[in-house]
This record gives sequence, C-alpha cells and structure tokens, in this order.
Amino acid sequence: MKILFFGDVVGSPGRRALKEFIPELIKKYEPDFIVANGENSAGGYGLTEKVAEELLTLGIDVITTGNHVWKKEFIPYLQKTERVIRPANYGPGAPGKGWTICQKGTQKLAVINLEGRIFMRPLENPFLVGKKLAEELRAETPFILVDFHAEATSEKIALGYFLDGLVSAIVGTHTHVQTSDERILPQGTGYITDVGMCGSTNSVIGMKISQALELYVSMVGRKLEVEESGPFKVEGVFIELDLDGRTTCLERFRVSTAG
Repeated sequence: MKILFFGDVVGSPGRRALKEFIPELIKKYEPDFIVANGENSAGGYGLTEKVAEELLTLGIDVITTGNHVWKKEFIPYLQKTERVIRPANYGPGAPGKGWTICQKGTQKLAVINLEGRIFMRPLENPFLVGKKLAEELRAETPFILVDFHAEATSEKIALGYFLDGLVSAIVGTHTHVQTSDERILPQGTGYITDVGMCGSTNSVIGMKISQALELYVSMVGRKLEVEESGPFKVEGVFIELDLDGRTTCLERFRVSTAG
C-alpha cells in the first residue's frame, strides 16, 4: 500500500498550493490513499463544510484535524461524515469520530487521530486510547496510520516507540515545522515527528510575520492572520507498506512555487 500524507493545510494559500502540486505528486508516487491534516484550512483556524468538501475534491480520502477543529458551525458536518475525523482522546460525547476506515476495492486503510497533552489540553491519555484503538482496528486491517497532533517532540517520539509494531506509521502534526528524523522504528512502524505544512513559505507557521513579532514582543494576545503572499510550499510524507502493514519506505518531501 502507498500513502501520501500532507502536513497542516493553512488557510486559502495552503489549499491553493495543494491544488497546484497534488496532481504531480500523485503522478510521482501513485498513492492508493491520500490523507491531509486540515484543522487550519479555513482562515487559519478550524474547518468549514465548504472547505472540507473542497479538500476532498482534490483526491484526499481522509482529513485529520486537531485542537482547532471545534468551530460551532462545523460540528453538524463533523457528526455526519466519516471522511473528516477529530482526535480520538477527547471525552465521551465529543462530536465526530476519532478514527475511520477508508476502503478502495479490497484495500482498507485505518486512520487514527490523536492529540498530545504536553503544553496542550488535559485530554484522555493518547497512549492508552491509541493502543486500544489500534488493537481493535487490526481485526479489520493491518494498515493503520496515526496522525499525532502534538506540541512536544518528546511526547511524539515516545508514542512512536509505544505503538511500534502495532500500527503501520505515526506522523506528527501541529507544529507546522517539518523535521528531518523520518525513520522506520525497530518493529516496522514508520515515524516522523512533524510532516510540516502547506502554505506561505515566508511566514510564522503560515501566519503574518509582522503580527507574530508584535505578539511576541508585546506579549499582548491577538489573533494572527494567514499570510497570503508567496512563495508557497507543500510538505508531507510518502509511505509505502508491505502486506503485513509494516513500513518499507518513508520519504519526506517539500515542493514550492518560485519567487
């Protein structure tokens, strides 16, 4: 099985960049499934039904999210779709699902979404929730992809070793900064701490530089706006799995517009 995973799509620049580059990336890697983190794809914060549908029309099979998914107007869509998931370790009664199984022909890919707790909200334990889900989903398919939406690199690395051999691959999102530590763990699970982002290259994780500097210098809270100017980049990973669901290849990529 071949999988393309795209890092956090930030606002309309991220969506435009993805639209521009996804055809050539599909041609290059010939993926069976495409997954993208879309939690910042609507104005840099959260999702809307219109934006989710726009991403799905690009050929994306599953959209994962994170802590910014909870826009009130998005909840009805989240409750009715199986193609957009939210972190599984929110409490009982949280809208939507934390996992899904995407099927094409005889191939089934299970996708689990988890959220970290270090420097983030005190959710249910992602280690225990993730292990329980993985054990249950293995009855359906050996192909299991985990998006761990977390801040701390130590927490991400620890989850990688905790689920090594139980899931096919663990990809980190949330920080929007692509890391160079992609590897295959001892028991065959592919791992990368953060896959990066889709959006403006000259920005602070997709947001306007001047506003981010104002925030950090003054320490007065403010909402940051998406940087709309180019150049733009698309970052992600290509994952190839064997018949037992183990990673045989994990390759990070970055493509960008000129100027």
